[in-house]
Formats: sequence, C-alpha cells, structure tokens
Amino acid sequence: MQFGIFTVGDVTVDPTTGREPTEHERIKAMVAIALKAEEVGLDVFATGEHHNPPFVPSSPTTMLGYIAARTERLLLSTATTLITTNDPVKIAEDYAMLQHLSGGRVDLMMGRGNTGPVYPWFGKDIRAGIPLAIENYDLLHRLWREDVVDWKGKYRTPLQSFTSTPRPLDGVPPFVWHGSIRSPEIAEQAAYYGDGFFANHIFWPKEHTQRMIALYRQRYAHYGHGSADQAIVGLGGQVFMRRNSQDAVREFRPYFDNAPVYGHGPSLEEFTRETPLTVGSPQQVIDRTLGFREYVGDYQRQLFLMDHAGLPLKTVLEQLDLLGEEVVPVLRKEFDALRPAHVPAAPTHASLVAAAGGAKDSTVHAVDDVTGKAPEGATR
Repeated sequence: MQFGIFTVGDVTVDPTTGREPTEHERIKAMVAIALKAEEVGLDVFATGEHHNPPFVPSSPTTMLGYIAARTERLLLSTATTLITTNDPVKIAEDYAMLQHLSGGRVDLMMGRGNTGPVYPWFGKDIRAGIPLAIENYDLLHRLWREDVVDWKGKYRTPLQSFTSTPRPLDGVPPFVWHGSIRSPEIAEQAAYYGDGFFANHIFWPKEHTQRMIALYRQRYAHYGHGSADQAIVGLGGQVFMRRNSQDAVREFRPYFDNAPVYGHGPSLEEFTRETPLTVGSPQQVIDRTLGFREYVGDYQRQLFLMDHAGLPLKTVLEQLDLLGEEVVPVLRKEFDALRPAHVPAAPTHASLVAAAGGAKDSTVHAVDDVTGKAPEGATR
C-alpha cells in the first residue's frame, strides 16, 4: 500500500500570528514538504492544480519536474489535474515528458476541480463539466496508447494523423486515478477504463464515501477488469497530531476555525465526529485510518493533507516526522497483513511494464513526405 501527502497549495494567514506567507515562500515550502516526505519514508507527493488566489500551484508539471530532480524514490502525482479545462494534447505531452525525466516516478489524478470560474478563464462552459471530463479523457487515453490518432469530438478541434510526443516511457502510459468527492459519473468513468478511483475522503460522512466506492467497484467488475475487490482505490484525508491528543486539539483549533474550507461552520468536534478529519495522537490516527478499510474494503493508496489552513512550515515538517516515524510503519504493516493475496498492490511504473510484457522502445519516427516510408530500421 502507498502512503503519502497531497497539498492544495493555499496561501493562508496563520491565525495565531496574523502573518500570511508570500507566494514565493509558499512554493518553496511545498518543495520542502515533498523532500521531507521522501526523507521520512513516504511513497507519494501530490500537488493540486489551481489558477486563482489564494492558491499557487498553477503549473504542477513544473513543480513536479523540479522535485523529481531532487528526489530518488518519491512517486510524484497530482490532486488533481484539471481534465476539463486543460487540453488533452498538452496533458499527454507534459506528463509523458515528466515520466521520462523522473524515470517513471509519476502518475496523475484527473478531476474537474472545485473552482467554478476556472472554466471561462480557459474558454470552457462549466455546464459542460461532466461531458468535458468524459470527452477529454477519451482523447487523452488514446493519445498515450495509439501512435497515430484521428479524432473528432465536440469540445476541441479535430486531430488528423496526430502523434503526441514524447511517447510514454517504455511504451506504458502513466497510471491514472480519477478523483471525485461527489460525482458518480467520475466513478463510472474510472471503472470503464479500469483506472483507479480516488475518493477525496475529507468533507463527507463515511456513508457517502462508502457508496461512491461501492459503485466504482461494482462497475469495475461489470466492465471485466477483475472482481470488485480488485478495483484500485485511493483515499484522501486530513490529520493533525501531537503526542498528547489534548495538545493536538488545542493547537489545531484556531487553524480549523479560520480555515477557508472549514471555518465558521461546524465545530472541530462536530467535524471530526462526522468526517474522517482526525486530530489527536499518532495512535488515534492509526486507529482511525485502519477503520477506513471496514467500509471501503482493501485499498491501495492513502494520502493525507497536512499543510492546509495556514499551518507554518515548521509545524508541517514536525507532522511529517510523526507520520513517517510512528504512523505509516504501523499502517503499512497492518494493511499489508490484512490484504488478501488476490487484491493487487498499488500500481507503479515497474508493475505496469511487467503487466505489459516488458519495456519497449516507443519512439515514433516521422515518415518521408514523398515516399511515405519511415527511415530504414525505424517504426512508426
């Protein structure tokens, strides 16, 4: 099972000091958090994509490429890549390039995003959100698997004999998760392609997440990708820890009360009771996280949000120490012991290459404009 962190890259005032970090400080902090994640033994770092204040990660591949150059083992991902407003051709190119630069240490999560105005900023209509997600991913899926694509759809210009470059590393596209909080259509899409489904398990009661994942598992089996319990599931979550649970609650409360997404609503106690948010000791985080399996089944990836709501970098790094030293080793051991042999582990580039029968040179050579033939010894 993979464990990691995801960030939305918000620039938020620290309510205990009244200080707001600069965009530069926040970007540098996100990099420091990723490097710390590898240091403490986590598997995954994922960044969001936003194009409006108070968020800074507008170019995930730029950040992930930089982090790839400074890490050796960390798997790089997104949370999420906006499949609705990004051009599928550019996604195909950017993430294949990142795949090559990172040595295969990349996958990505597709999502519609949670900021309505982003649609017109990129020339799209929010009322077509679901159809855009379906059509754009259909094209992206083909671009990574077909050397030459002829395509026509509703929301972008047609493609004729188009080849996306570079081709995926070793002939195997990055693994894709489809992320959603509330849209059953996205669960259906993930199931149709046999991709992963990531439920951002933060804002809703467990019954909602349970229904969404049950739908995905049922439809995954329906489309013939395997049994329902072999479907690839990921969960998001948020935790805040101190060795003493009372200290954790006392320290986190002002951040919760003033958070852009939490604040000025239900109390911290109500929210932790009704959602998976866990504020307490490392053992409480372990117990709560292990409990997720009881209502979603065996799953492959658990990501935690740890740098939200204005928490200072020093505090986030302390949280990562606790997560890597005291929480994840126990979770890894317990989840691995509980997972039946027929339930797959989390996909990696190496496992996808093995499943495809080994690596292949996927380079596509241009044909001669006159003869229509590729260079001798080359393939198209």
